Amino acid sequence: MSEPTIGHNSETESPVTKFSKDQLKAIIERIERLEEEKKVISDDVRDIYSEAKGNGYDVKALRTIVRLRKQDANTRAEEETILETYMQAMGML
Repeated sequence: MSEPTIGHNSETESPVTKFSKDQLKAIIERIERLEEEKKVISDDVRDIYSEAKGNGYDVKALRTIVRLRKQDANTRAEEETILETYMQAMGML
């Protein structure tokens, strides 16, 4: 076998420059920080739902309300109309 030559796949060349290594590291660290913040926020939200449940609120209903409040009013009304139509067709109303 012949000795490897300096070229495209050579071990002596790095496709990532020092600048791009630093940039990559900074991006990864930012993502890690945000993932940790997201976990903390998720834990806080879970605690609030637990508190609500302890005060007698239905957590499933609360989650539904939070989800619905995120929707556009027209979109929500359209979905509710379709749901009601389907429920009537199934004899559920």
